Amino acid sequence: MADPKVCVSLNGTTVIEMIDEAARANLAGADLVEVRFDRLYLSKPEPTVTEDEDGRRRESLPPQSEWPVLNFEDVEVDEAIATFKEQIPLPVIFTVRPVREGGYFAGTEEQRIEILKKAISNQVSWVDLELSIDEGERKSLIEEAKSNNSSVIASHHDTSGTPTAADIINHIKESSELGNIVKVCYKINEQQDALQLVNAAEDLKGEGLSHSIMGLGNGGDWVRLHAPALGQSLVYATMRDEYSLKNEGLVNIRDLRDAWLLLEY
Repeated sequence: MADPKVCVSLNGTTVIEMIDEAARANLAGADLVEVRFDRLYLSKPEPTVTEDEDGRRRESLPPQSEWPVLNFEDVEVDEAIATFKEQIPLPVIFTVRPVREGGYFAGTEEQRIEILKKAISNQVSWVDLELSIDEGERKSLIEEAKSNNSSVIASHHDTSGTPTAADIINHIKESSELGNIVKVCYKINEQQDALQLVNAAEDLKGEGLSHSIMGLGNGGDWVRLHAPALGQSLVYATMRDEYSLKNEGLVNIRDLRDAWLLLEY
């Protein structure tokens, strides 16, 4: 069975942090990296420092959903895109995730579309275009992507819950002509949700569709860890390595590669 491509989604909140993380992802065996451009609008707060009974200092941060958000004008868009293009050694999936799908972009939809257009005109390898984008606008972006040899991720992110396997399958089939790869991501509220993702991926095997199915929450890593056996085309991983990753449905890229080797995928 063929291994899916592995994309490391960059977790930094500055251009410098993302470039450094991309270099480490390259050494860790990533095939691609995802530049989450919307994360540049997050302002990382200073950690709260506490001491336990033994006098050990611990640092903690609030959830990212509570971090301050910069204004649209606070990010030099053209300069950032040019720097990413020049200094990231791997193919890039360029993403500007809106708040409605769990992202952090601070501006209007028109401003977000303009950033996507600038990335495409810079011939980014891949661009993530949500299926929720206005149909006419999305069609125009796809045409621009084709003209600039940029491949398209047709993505959908549901932050409320997970539908049935049948609904997931239908959604992917109906969206298969809207991108080179269809990516769907759902909130995992219980383990039964994670099974829906596995069942959907299993039933799609042999259909000849390029897709990436994932979940966020406990059990969401199942489809990532077993992606080669499930016929997935693309798997998203992270450079983060804290133990709590499994509760988020995420997986470190080195752990992912080790799991595939152990499972003889």
